Formats: sequence, structure tokens, C-alpha cells
Amino acid sequence: MNRKNIPKTDSIQELAHFWDTHDLTDFEDELEEVDEPVFDSLISVQLEPEEFEVIETLAKAHGISPANLIREWVVERIDQTQVRN
Repeated sequence: MNRKNIPKTDSIQELAHFWDTHDLTDFEDELEEVDEPVFDSLISVQLEPEEFEVIETLAKAHGISPANLIREWVVERIDQTQVRN
């Protein structure tokens, strides 16, 4: 079996894309247990079911997860805001 290794990167976007296209169980021999949270900047956003359905449809059309699509939108908005300031 020819498989890629887990990327050695701190890029959440790159890791998210990797895990969107790979199965965790194929990499059990490369995993290590951690005792404390690695990512502590998670935010929960409340959406209406219809809003989430639209996001799911758009994400699927882009070949990414809904969470990655939302993250891309937030990053784009941050970039736009920083350019204006």
C-alpha cells in the first residue's frame, strides 16, 4: 500500500485537508497520545438547520468539510479587514 505520511506542519488548513482525504485508522502506528489540548481556540457557532444545510451543500461542492469552509470564510474576512486598516 502506497500512502502519504502525516504532514509535519502547524497549518490547521493543511492538516484539515489531509484528514478530509485520509482515514485516521491507516495511521495508527504514527499517532501519539497527548495529555493536554493542542488546539484551544475553538468556537461554537449556532446556525439554523437551513443555514447549515446551505453550508453543507457549498462545502461538498468545494470538496471540503463544512468546518473548513466556515474557517476559510472567517480567514478571508479577517484578511479583508486587515487590508482596510
